[in-house]
Amino acid sequence: MMERMFREAAPKLGPELDPAFRPASLWNRAFARAVQESGQAVPFALALERDGGQVSVFRTHLFPSGQKPEWDAANWLYVERLVKCLLWVRGGWKLIVGGAPRLGAQLQEAYAPGGLRAFDEEFMARVYERPFQVELVAYDQVPEPYERAEQVGGHFAGCRIGFDAGGSDRKVAALVDGEVVFADETVWHPKLAEDPEYHFAGIMDSLKRAAARLPRVDALGVSSAGIYINNRTMVASLFLKVPQDLFEAKVKDIYLRAAKELGNVPVVVRNDGDVTALAGAAALEDSRVLGIAMGTSEAAGYVDAAGSLTGWLNELAFVPVDYNPEAMVDEWSGDYGCGVKYFSQDAVIKLAPAAGIELDQTLTPAEKLAVVQKLVAEGDQEVQKIFASIGRYLGYGVAHYADYYDLKHVLILGRVTSGQGGVLIKEHAEEVLKVEFPELAHIQFHLPEESDRRVGQAIAAAGLAPLA
Repeated sequence: MMERMFREAAPKLGPELDPAFRPASLWNRAFARAVQESGQAVPFALALERDGGQVSVFRTHLFPSGQKPEWDAANWLYVERLVKCLLWVRGGWKLIVGGAPRLGAQLQEAYAPGGLRAFDEEFMARVYERPFQVELVAYDQVPEPYERAEQVGGHFAGCRIGFDAGGSDRKVAALVDGEVVFADETVWHPKLAEDPEYHFAGIMDSLKRAAARLPRVDALGVSSAGIYINNRTMVASLFLKVPQDLFEAKVKDIYLRAAKELGNVPVVVRNDGDVTALAGAAALEDSRVLGIAMGTSEAAGYVDAAGSLTGWLNELAFVPVDYNPEAMVDEWSGDYGCGVKYFSQDAVIKLAPAAGIELDQTLTPAEKLAVVQKLVAEGDQEVQKIFASIGRYLGYGVAHYADYYDLKHVLILGRVTSGQGGVLIKEHAEEVLKVEFPELAHIQFHLPEESDRRVGQAIAAAGLAPLA
């Protein structure tokens, strides 16, 4: 049965440079068909509780447990990957498993310290500052959903600075009543620095140069990779090398310190993916927007049908999009097939050898990406296959994301989408939805103007903070 489902998950428009790719979207559909065809579908639910008592619920069906080994194996792959997806899309400190107690016990073991998903368990405990739990209940005892959304951004009156902190570069924009008067991009290496003063000095360097172009600074908005609660840094790969004691002392309030340096101005800090989505919703004058920034990692954010942010994590870098068990492993989480290896500069570097490119290993990842983009600009047909393959990844990835988000628009930007590469990504993603998922062909992909692909998040971030 597992062999059959993996066979059915073979894509019609698979990435040319990665023929072993098995999209999560197709495997999950094959599983759902097999469950229904068995005539013995059993209801199953998962709930995730996060800050403020909010609860997200996902309901589905499984094979009955303990009847056939192949059913149990299929159930486990489906549920284990599903929990991983839900956890990084929605977030939570407690997982409530409704029904299938045998699977629930397996999940308890996987999400225990030292278990299969110890990284995820430890990460969520850090984000929500409480131990991660897996609770088993009957299907009919799963709590009802409770979600709170909020309206954010769109404040452009006055003299403002927007700052976007990425893993390879930092960007800043100065605006006066919504008009950009200064924009700048600076290469830096935050993931390699152990001393948080390196990060703070880099932040202040960009902010001070922007402030010098303004008569005054009324507000600061920050778009930054990581997870932020009340403008404080909870977890962020930008500070990967910073020891925990220094993280607590110097990093958690790093942007609050920066705002104080600028004259104690109002500040709002948001995950860079959320800012991408807000920028897209504002430009499109619409909602149901998923923003995906492809840079050092994959950052994502979502604006719902009401034009609000959901409060979900939207950490799609950790969401599995490839169920090929031999897929590349993410060094940080230790898991395979995760989005970071498909929608970031890592994807370009991963696919380069298959396109016949040997990259100088002394170069930084950003420099390797620049080499590949230069070859694309020069018309190298083989190298174009890299970005066409990423586009195929994206089409199947968006079909998977559509199981968790109500989507009308997908905005793609970030360093990887610069130049002709971004055009190829968009074209091939659209083709996948049209051919493989016609029911999702209403989803529109958008690629901003070239300048906005690079500094658009900084500009959008400038409008985050209301004036005092």
